[in-house]
Amino acid sequence: MDILWNIIVLVVVGAIAGFIARAIVPGKQSMSIGMTIVLGIIGSLVGNLLGSLIFEGRFELGTSGIIGSIIGAIVVLLVYVFATRGRSSSRI
Repeated sequence: MDILWNIIVLVVVGAIAGFIARAIVPGKQSMSIGMTIVLGIIGSLVGNLLGSLIFEGRFELGTSGIIGSIIGAIVVLLVYVFATRGRSSSRI
């Protein structure tokens, strides 16, 4: 039951962080709700990694709190927007 609770919390925090990051980063990001949640989850991992490198001086991969998740999601979204800039949205 503990693992299920952790997954639920990770998805909820991921959704919140992803939606806030999408609201902060300018421009239109064509992402589904599922991709927004994945953005927040990856942002949580990135936020924790950046925080541990900056403040503790060590490489530690794990999940972060809500603030770290939002910061990490913003970083991931900016990289995504920069990487997909100029691509056509129509696919064959």
